[in-house]
Amino acid sequence: MSGIKGEVLWPRLVASKIFKKRLGGNNFVADYPTGDDSFMDIPPCFAPSATLLKDSDKETPNYKVFVSTWNVGGVEPTENTAVDDLIDHTNPCDIYVFGFQEVVPLRAGNVLGSEKSKISIKWNSLIRAALMKIDTKHKTNEQYSSFKCIISKQMVGILISVWVRAELRPYIRNPSVSCVGCGIMGCLGNKGSVSVRFRLHETSFCFVCSHLASGGREAHHKYRNSNIQEILSRTIFSSGSSLHLPTDILHHDRVIFLGDLNYRISLPESTTRLLVYEGDWNALLEHDQLRMELMEGQVLEGWHEGSINFGPTYKYYPGSDEYYGIFEGEKKRAPAWCDRIIWQGEGVKQHLYERVESKLSDHRPVRAIFSTQVRVKLKLRALGNFFLSERFERFTNSDTNLHNFQDDFPNSCSNPRFSLHLADF
Repeated sequence: MSGIKGEVLWPRLVASKIFKKRLGGNNFVADYPTGDDSFMDIPPCFAPSATLLKDSDKETPNYKVFVSTWNVGGVEPTENTAVDDLIDHTNPCDIYVFGFQEVVPLRAGNVLGSEKSKISIKWNSLIRAALMKIDTKHKTNEQYSSFKCIISKQMVGILISVWVRAELRPYIRNPSVSCVGCGIMGCLGNKGSVSVRFRLHETSFCFVCSHLASGGREAHHKYRNSNIQEILSRTIFSSGSSLHLPTDILHHDRVIFLGDLNYRISLPESTTRLLVYEGDWNALLEHDQLRMELMEGQVLEGWHEGSINFGPTYKYYPGSDEYYGIFEGEKKRAPAWCDRIIWQGEGVKQHLYERVESKLSDHRPVRAIFSTQVRVKLKLRALGNFFLSERFERFTNSDTNLHNFQDDFPNSCSNPRFSLHLADF
């Protein structure tokens, strides 16, 4: 019996080592270099003293956060791929989080081969161009002057890219990533998650971009539940040298879980199609597997999701408004809300939750907008205003050893020559 157990474990151990080696640790791409602590080191002569950092000396402004998820079905982006359609240009935000699944086809060569970073470079280039349109439209409002990539990370087909207003970049600390493979042999990256976290002022954020187990049979939702449990238990971040940030997902102040979660509707296919045709979303949602998990609290206790007032996002004929499976002889795939955004944490309010009518793949993208409170030390805020003022600009242009990172790393996310692959920390 022990021999059989060893035979079972051996392939998984080998696959796990291959996966860890090709993953490249916790490296990621950003517009700015970073160490273990912050994007901008404060000169000692300006470092705030402990007396300036009392807990009572805080304010809690609101920031707007945009989040989207899109399974692109292995379709490589071109200049005509309308990423700007994902963005609500009438409602500009402070933080933009773009999550993608299947940015490469999930065949063996892509799962086991070298990472195709040129794909993420293309997506980031399109994102940058889309965010520049926000700059142009709101150019009279200095608040939306430009956006910078603070984290971009790809694992096989999963890609997450996080952008913030340039004015917020000095207050971003401890950016970190953690990848978990839940696919073949329970460890390869054809399924799993890429989680990113950072601290904005005094509040920690964590975004989990995931692609969970597929399958429309009744028992397959258990595999998805298992994937979530694996992601929550196996995701480990660097704790940070000075801020003592949490090392797991759930202990961050604000957590948003997004992706192709693949949960289906527990009804016969014919019944599901009829209710979809009638537009009876409420009747369908009563049997939605993820909604039932959120209510029963087995693996997602304490998580929230906004009201769904849009049709199922999967599975379409690419380039069409028709759900797959209407022709004789095709594999039956009942429509489902596979693409979801859920969240956890106090001080989060959702203002938008809708799908986007892109026909690029067999999935429709989904987007959400949140507002969230962020704790800010008042003295640090005043200090930051100094750094962003003309006085600090004159100071940095004098003979000092402070460094202008933007000059050294222009357009790094869209240009492979300037892409910065940060070392493990």
